[in-house]
Amino acid sequence: MFVFTSKMKLLAGSLTLVGLVFLLIGFNTDYSNHAADGHGGEHAAAAHADEAHAVEAPAHEAPADEPHATEVVPEGVDVQEAHATEAAAEEAHGEEAHVDEAHAAEVAAEGAHAEEAHAAEAHDAHAAPAHGEDGHGATHDLSANRPWAAFLVNSIFFLGIGIGALFFLAIQYAAQVGWSAGLIRVFEAVAMFVGIPLLGILFLAVTGSMHLHHLWHWMAEGIMDPASANYDPIIAGKEAYLNAPFFIARTVAYLVIWAGAAYLLRRNSLKEDGLPKGQNMFFTQRKLAATFIVLYAVTSSTSAWDWVMSIDTHWFSTLFGWYTFAGMFVTAMTVLNLLVMYLRLNNHLPWINANHQHDLGKFMFAFSVFWTYLWFSQYMLIWYSNIPEEVTYYLPRFKGEYKPLFVMMVAMNFIFPILVLMSRDAKRIFGFIGLAAVFVLAGHWMDHYIMIMPGAVGYDYGFGFAELGGILFYAGLFLWVTLSQLAKAPLKLANHPMLTESEHFHQ
Repeated sequence: MFVFTSKMKLLAGSLTLVGLVFLLIGFNTDYSNHAADGHGGEHAAAAHADEAHAVEAPAHEAPADEPHATEVVPEGVDVQEAHATEAAAEEAHGEEAHVDEAHAAEVAAEGAHAEEAHAAEAHDAHAAPAHGEDGHGATHDLSANRPWAAFLVNSIFFLGIGIGALFFLAIQYAAQVGWSAGLIRVFEAVAMFVGIPLLGILFLAVTGSMHLHHLWHWMAEGIMDPASANYDPIIAGKEAYLNAPFFIARTVAYLVIWAGAAYLLRRNSLKEDGLPKGQNMFFTQRKLAATFIVLYAVTSSTSAWDWVMSIDTHWFSTLFGWYTFAGMFVTAMTVLNLLVMYLRLNNHLPWINANHQHDLGKFMFAFSVFWTYLWFSQYMLIWYSNIPEEVTYYLPRFKGEYKPLFVMMVAMNFIFPILVLMSRDAKRIFGFIGLAAVFVLAGHWMDHYIMIMPGAVGYDYGFGFAELGGILFYAGLFLWVTLSQLAKAPLKLANHPMLTESEHFHQ
């Protein structure tokens, strides 16, 4: 019987408390000084997808005889912002001089495109001085988003551990897996954590709707109102899906479905232990697991669209849901591997051998390759097609100041795990598994960081109290929930029909 010792309770509680203090410091830190140290008004231009659209439209639409009107800087407008506007206009003017009669006729024939480009041009020309640094129309300092964005990064990262373990648990029942029957209680304990980061994301959704932060630009006031100076026609076209009440309702639905499934699977598992020998609830668990998998197949993608992809509101990718799922799942498999290692080292799982550890290691290896396949598929297709409204997502990440982090993230999530876990023996040796786990966990935290930060804070990023505080806060809560769940019931199920197969598993 596993015991949640006082030392582990002290560790978990201390991590949570220190993380909470760091979060409070991070939320009370003024990050505006970072916005004035050389980045200036170009952060949002690099971070928001509509910048390229705004530049592209004048290049194709502005008439050749349009006067050069950006030399005079209106009173109250930032010099850097005016300079950026002037540069864009000069670029457009230069390109116009090289556009021949045939191209002009072709552009004129594309009525719908011309109308959209003209609307974007007019929006930028008339509203940019009033919009501040946010290309979507809201007047606010993006650097103020940093502690909120850091909390979202950590919420998504730790959510991946819980939901990945829950999905893996459901797969064991739905596919009638035998080798892992001796590990079910470990999967259940980690899955029970899923509700906590979901509450953190719900907190961010509610506070965003109250305009306490601006992580999701489509929540800005007036951005979907045609009568407002902040109106954005592209974002307004997504109003049926991207509106605060529906957004919060979807987040609540994810909480109910995911946390509810974890609770029911755990409850039935404990109830099964109390049944007479030879009786079980396996088929009840199987039906519940299959239902959850169907629901998760939909909500895994919609949640990724909601919480992460909608930060860059103008941009979208049909592969984004799968890509996010792959990162979350390999993160969960890594944590499960580490937890099983810890329990085995302390003799809590005598019925588990190196073959079980080997299979968990194979999942780490395989889904690191799968994540890389999806990452490359998304990046390569967008790079090759070179469509302006698509490539803008990668410009700040691969061409801007995020490039070192971007390259390092890919190396840590693919090259290092492959090199460490390639051989059969490496997947059975605790040292190699632990080394690969460091790369995978750090790399996928960076992946979420790079997905969220450019659109939320532009180039006002960093690593400080807010980022470290979120890691410590959630790590402490994870240890407390997981270890307390492990201590509440025997780690070996009493009546699972495939337990004998698991005990004699070898390969």
